[in-house]
Amino acid sequence: MDPFLVLLHSVSAGLSSSELTELKFLCQSRVGKRKLERVQCGLDLFSVLLEQNELDRERTGLLRELLASLRRQDLLGRLDSFEAGAAAEVSSEERDLRAAFDIICDHVGKDWRRLARQLRVSDAMIDAIEEKYPRNLTEQVRESLRVWKNIHKEDPAVSHLVRALRACQMNLVADLIEDDQQARSLESSTGTVSLTSRDSDRPSSGVPW
Repeated sequence: MDPFLVLLHSVSAGLSSSELTELKFLCQSRVGKRKLERVQCGLDLFSVLLEQNELDRERTGLLRELLASLRRQDLLGRLDSFEAGAAAEVSSEERDLRAAFDIICDHVGKDWRRLARQLRVSDAMIDAIEEKYPRNLTEQVRESLRVWKNIHKEDPAVSHLVRALRACQMNLVADLIEDDQQARSLESSTGTVSLTSRDSDRPSSGVPW
């Protein structure tokens, strides 16, 4: 099972009924009344937050805020352990994707809706993003990219973003991403070659330098 889902199951199991009631109260501004009425356990609440893109394995800030409000240091410790493990497991593909997100957020601006539609983000979701971040253009762009990533969990490739940008005539941004990817690839290969070369120069006797 996904380590983040394991964490959420663990946190949910550790909540008392009074603590769940407090969490539901704290989430009133984020979750509709009807949805909150259907919440019977912590996992129900976390599932709603996941569905609404309020929470995911890369954005655990809300979960931390909620657990801190309960003063549950034991559950916060579990979250700390998860975050430490997640940081160590970030793949090169994930780092590339994050870098591409940063470039898009810095350069796309008000045209983000056109890009979002090209990435198959629905108009309803676009409206929801604008409502969620009415005065924060950067967060509107970033949230639309998070939604796209969640839709394409199996293969959220940087190449898909580049194709969508070019389809929207945002060639400068696409070029910036491709240049950044090439630089990252070169840096990675250089580091590997350097390490291999150093190992080949190591004395054959096996005596440490």
